[in-house]
Amino acid sequence: MSGIPHDHYEPSSNGEKWLHSRLPIVGLMYDTLMIPTPKNLNWMWIWGIVLAFCLALQIITGIVLVMHYTPHVDLAFASVEHIMRNVNGGAMLRYLHMNGASLFFVAVYAHIFRGLYYGSYKAPREITWIIGMLIYLLMMGTAFMGYVLPWGQMSFWGATVITGLFGAIPFIGESIQTWLLGGPAVDNATLNRFFSLHYLLPFVIAGLVIVHIWAFHTTGNNNPTGVEVRRTSKADAEKDTLPFWPYFVIKDLFALVVILAVFFAVVGFMPNYLGHPDNYIEANPLVTPAHIVPEWYFLPFYAILRAFDGDVWVVIAANFLTGGIVDAKFFGVLAMFGAIVVMALVPWLDTSSVRSGRYRPMFKWWFWLFVVNFFVLMWVGAMPAEGIYPYIALIGSTYWFAYFLVILPLLGVLEKPLPQPDTIEDDFKAHYGKSSTKEGAPAATPAE
Repeated sequence: MSGIPHDHYEPSSNGEKWLHSRLPIVGLMYDTLMIPTPKNLNWMWIWGIVLAFCLALQIITGIVLVMHYTPHVDLAFASVEHIMRNVNGGAMLRYLHMNGASLFFVAVYAHIFRGLYYGSYKAPREITWIIGMLIYLLMMGTAFMGYVLPWGQMSFWGATVITGLFGAIPFIGESIQTWLLGGPAVDNATLNRFFSLHYLLPFVIAGLVIVHIWAFHTTGNNNPTGVEVRRTSKADAEKDTLPFWPYFVIKDLFALVVILAVFFAVVGFMPNYLGHPDNYIEANPLVTPAHIVPEWYFLPFYAILRAFDGDVWVVIAANFLTGGIVDAKFFGVLAMFGAIVVMALVPWLDTSSVRSGRYRPMFKWWFWLFVVNFFVLMWVGAMPAEGIYPYIALIGSTYWFAYFLVILPLLGVLEKPLPQPDTIEDDFKAHYGKSSTKEGAPAATPAE
């Protein structure tokens, strides 16, 4: 648990002592709930509980849906219709699962952007960040495989396009693609593979989430100031922190209720809003959709994939220098996965000694431009690869890599940060005054 000085669980009754000496589960739960948490956390720290809810929702609804789904190319589409029409509560379960994936990615993108802004990836939290990126990659893989299962037109052709990317890898690409597909093309073996992995990976994600929580409980939570909790004494730590229960648990539950009100409104009144119409048509290998579009949460990286065609000078140069090994298709694959890799490497690419973006005036402008660029890439990823759209995608992709590989390293050298508070307590008093309860509980919840 965290190295911040605080009271640990002490069993009182003989039964508690007996259990604690053999399986300290009660002590683990107590230390988790009572962990000292920086008392200046704002509303951007509520996404963790939303992500935990989404993972539980996806696993529970997924288990029930699997009871009625048939992973066969001749029966998959009909089994989904059977779930929708004949299974008690089937339509609600499917819509919860389908839209739950979207809420999952809304929460994870908000979580990632919060981490990027407040420097939650900086030492000593690099491992926490890397584990988070692994969870994100597994989420993308799980979501992609789940999108294939209804066996609609967009499911089939999306699987064809994405698995085809692995064939672009020199020397070993065709073998990897055949292994993924289970044969020469997307067919029944592919559906069975994706079904098995889609069912398995959420449990792997759950295991990584436990490690992720363990990691940030070991280092302690980051906070909006980026200033660490004082560990010199228990009295100093208590001035900077509050127990996770009840203060932040209640705050997180309130935020979760508000978010779920919106979520259930979407599920109840517009459940198909984020779905593509072509995916409500059964898969037909002989009919190609006019425009193949992945789910919205893949669109920024899909735009990066398509941005680097054979006319881009960096692709031409890479092709020439490698003797034709790195062609436009392979370069696009490298760029798509590279966009995630550079984000994972940000703890070492950001050279600033200041953790929080709150005290970095130049960084703020580049960061918010990066956020806008993310949504521009999302928009252009849904557009046809013609006209002005490829140029917008290329500009957006260039900025994505420039932000991590050029701007962040230079800002650490060129930027003059603003003065930071000495302690979390100083920051809290500056924002919310000195009024507090006897035990140090805030008179008002931080809401910045």
